[in-house]
Amino acid sequence: MRAAEALRGAAARLASVSDSPRLDAELLLAHALGLPRNDLLLRQHDLDAPPTYDAFVERRLGYEPVAYIIGARDFWTISLAVTPDVLIPRPDSETLIEAAVAHFLVRSPATILDLGTGSGALLLAALDQWPQARGLGVDISPAALDVARGNADRLGMGDRADFAPGDWGEGIEGCFDLMLINPPYIARDVPLARDILREPHGALFAGLEGLDDYRRIAPQLPRLIAPGGMAAIEIGFDQRDSVSALLHAQGLDVAVHRDLAGHDRCLVATRKL
Repeated sequence: MRAAEALRGAAARLASVSDSPRLDAELLLAHALGLPRNDLLLRQHDLDAPPTYDAFVERRLGYEPVAYIIGARDFWTISLAVTPDVLIPRPDSETLIEAAVAHFLVRSPATILDLGTGSGALLLAALDQWPQARGLGVDISPAALDVARGNADRLGMGDRADFAPGDWGEGIEGCFDLMLINPPYIARDVPLARDILREPHGALFAGLEGLDDYRRIAPQLPRLIAPGGMAAIEIGFDQRDSVSALLHAQGLDVAVHRDLAGHDRCLVATRKL
């Protein structure tokens, strides 16, 4: 079957499980062919769909996320390997990098701390943005740290990125110019799409209100943020006031940044002057 026909058929089938069935179909076929998606689209009338494509579509019909099937996800300026051991990086989280770029303007942070690093997405995106910086990624999951280390090595950043097991900022010494934090923030009773539920629950849910991890992180920030530095903290769209209150209680100044959809997505915490 020609690729163009296979794409039409797969997109029609995937409409029952995906909000972006055509894109899913294209990404899966590009992966099956070992081609960039743009090349597939240019050559779709000349290429045949390989036998492996049907298997990929069936996995997606079982609500397995596309990123897990193809094993990769683009984020900011980099491409990352992802596995079911890590949360899939999302465009919303790029708001944290945008907030950091706005804060530092023409200067560069020298030291970066990424708490709950997962795949290493935020840390490695920041290190790509600021080639002179060094960073530390912390995660409680050994499997996630393995993924992050592999990404750092593939991106040629292994000499600037260290990774260590840890429970948020506990036991970390020193202070950092830039902190990047994307904790779990979904309330435990919130219904989620079936494909999202395939991601690590420890990276998604945070107690009855979705605030459990913020309550632990906020008291750690004053000693970890360097003078003139900042912490960029991802929040749920309705958590601006509740998380800001936790940060204000620690004597921090707080500003909000919105994502491309216009939702409150990132709180920037800084030490008072």
